[in-house]
Amino acid sequence: MTKKIVAVNAGPRKGWNTDTLIAEAIKGAESSGADVVKFDLFRLERYTGCISCFGCKKEKNKGHCMCKDGLTAVLEAIRGSDGLIIGSPNYLGNLTSSFRALYERLVFQYLTYSSETPCCNEHPIPVLLIMTSNAGDDYYSELLKSYQQTMTRFVGPTEIFVSGDTQQLSDYSKTDWPWFFNAEAKYERHRTVFPEHCRKVFELGAAMGRDDIS
Repeated sequence: MTKKIVAVNAGPRKGWNTDTLIAEAIKGAESSGADVVKFDLFRLERYTGCISCFGCKKEKNKGHCMCKDGLTAVLEAIRGSDGLIIGSPNYLGNLTSSFRALYERLVFQYLTYSSETPCCNEHPIPVLLIMTSNAGDDYYSELLKSYQQTMTRFVGPTEIFVSGDTQQLSDYSKTDWPWFFNAEAKYERHRTVFPEHCRKVFELGAAMGRDDIS
């Protein structure tokens, strides 16, 4: 049976680091025969994070976020999928507010507050969480460990991939940033290292399409 994968871009910049890595992971999943649908959170209709309505805690709505807005279709697609690829840049030491909005809604709907069955998700799926950052690959390891643990518990087994020390601009000389960034080093890393990151996420996407991530 053909696997259905949902890909979510929680970054705003089309064609740049996060979007490119997600695109490569999608290509990998498709190479294994999966069908992939992609959502760009910055291009959806208006939405919010969790509004604490507690509708998902009512027995008849168990496991379903009841807030209706631009994220509703994304949550429904994830619920019916066989895997989730989601990527976000790091902004000010965390993932984007768009990522956080989806993360809150995705996780909280499955949280029961029951010590016996704390999670009501009856269809766990593999997750590939991609983060891009100006900092080094390991700089935010504790932050990502927290996301990984929570998403593994409530969504499904989560794999983390970090692409650090990324190139932000095509031409740093048009800014006054060179005092802070080594532009030539950024260009060189993007030329030599970033393609390897693309290859690795392609392989992770292909593994998800084959169900190798479990």
